[in-house]
Amino acid sequence: MPNILFAWIGFTDLRASRKDPDAGLGPIAQAVGAIGFDKVILLSDLQKEYALGYVAWLRGQTGVNVELFEVSLSGPTQFGEIYKAAVDVILKETKIPGRDNLTFHLSPGTPAMAAVWIILGKTRFAATLIESSKEHGVREASVPFDISADFIPDLLLKADKELLAKSGGELPEAPEFSDIRTRCPAMKRILSMARRIAPRSIPVLIEGESGTGKELLARAIHKASLRRDGPLIAINCGAIPAEIIESELFGHERGAFTGAERMRRGHFESSHGGTLFLDEIGELPLSAQVKLLRVLQDGEIMRLGASRPIKTDVRIIAATNRNLIALIAEGRFREDLFYRLAVAVLKLPPLRDRQGDLSVLIDHLLTSINENNKKEPGYKDRELSASARNLLLQHRWPGNIRELYNTLLRAAIWSDSATIDEQDIRQSLLPAITSAPMPILDRPLAEGMQLPKIIGTVVRHYLERALQEAHGNKSRAAELVGLPSYQTFSNWMHKYGVRTANDAP
Repeated sequence: MPNILFAWIGFTDLRASRKDPDAGLGPIAQAVGAIGFDKVILLSDLQKEYALGYVAWLRGQTGVNVELFEVSLSGPTQFGEIYKAAVDVILKETKIPGRDNLTFHLSPGTPAMAAVWIILGKTRFAATLIESSKEHGVREASVPFDISADFIPDLLLKADKELLAKSGGELPEAPEFSDIRTRCPAMKRILSMARRIAPRSIPVLIEGESGTGKELLARAIHKASLRRDGPLIAINCGAIPAEIIESELFGHERGAFTGAERMRRGHFESSHGGTLFLDEIGELPLSAQVKLLRVLQDGEIMRLGASRPIKTDVRIIAATNRNLIALIAEGRFREDLFYRLAVAVLKLPPLRDRQGDLSVLIDHLLTSINENNKKEPGYKDRELSASARNLLLQHRWPGNIRELYNTLLRAAIWSDSATIDEQDIRQSLLPAITSAPMPILDRPLAEGMQLPKIIGTVVRHYLERALQEAHGNKSRAAELVGLPSYQTFSNWMHKYGVRTANDAP
């Protein structure tokens, strides 16, 4: 794996490039000479001519491959700006976590820059930290520091959250929602909405990917409602065979069908005075959707084989990981039922978009696992090593919180010691499921999002297709993609790095 050094250019480095004897080689050149780096990535908020002059000197001094990123900071101690600049550059240079050996140099730059390297190197990017001086040479920095980079968004928020809550009329924290651990602003807004609708008996539709905690949120809403003393019955609509789902939901009379030897109450009757949670509502057959719509409209159910309806008082909370609008377009979900259910809609974000929540959930779930396994023979409470935590923080978690919990549980069971290490986590992660590439539209607006790269991907795709369809004729290719001339097409090819066989060197 390539060995890459990241560093800010410091004043001692500049003095070294100007042959100041007191500066020696400077921290960066000293580190490059002592360690065989394949590439050096330099960040600079200095004047352009100073930075370019230093890069030219370093290349001539060491022969190493150097790349410069100029950064505009409003001040050398602006932690938020320094953090964002460092993360942007690292993500640009290391597209696949774990592919490169990363080293962060603490000596050049300001103390704020060194502090950000420490936070990133001990958490998100699992890098080696080094320091260097004229007196002591180059050495690895021993920093007993383990804090999640997920805390950074909170540290950098300058708004007075208490004042914001008061001015926005935010509801006080509700103990019924305490099991949902979050410090993500988007997730907090969802919980605020859930607290507002909990006391009202209106239907709720919870959307979100599998494993995002839809049932946990439904249970919290029920506990915070006026129906908390009534039953909460949860059923998975996709797990019930289509031929018996109406009987399961609405019940049946004796003799209603072959095998119905006695009367049976359905889930609606059993939920009277409480809440019925219909998970995976998108899997409900159309025939059952019609009857569910009637229940929502009239507040009555009809058992199979019965001649008279039964009044029922049930609050419906439905959940789905499917796009119900798309199902409506396909004729697989009733539009009128959708609008009956979608009175209050809560959309849970996937774990990868819950900024600041991953580390909180890791600690919470590991504590829960330790508590649940206390009585198991030979089990001892587990804790995570820094490298194990780093690996967890780098994973995208396509299975969301459910996948995170199961990974931690496997690691806790398989670990030979009380400390879960990086190897335990690697063995516990499930292989990545091959899927279609991430769509161009609707990508998360988060760190790592680079609009110019996305635009470049789209442009290259269509330029190459046009060339292929036009059999290399640039005038025809320009017409296919709506460009005015072959010269413009050629300029776009050059700009976005599209080559033909004749263009190849």
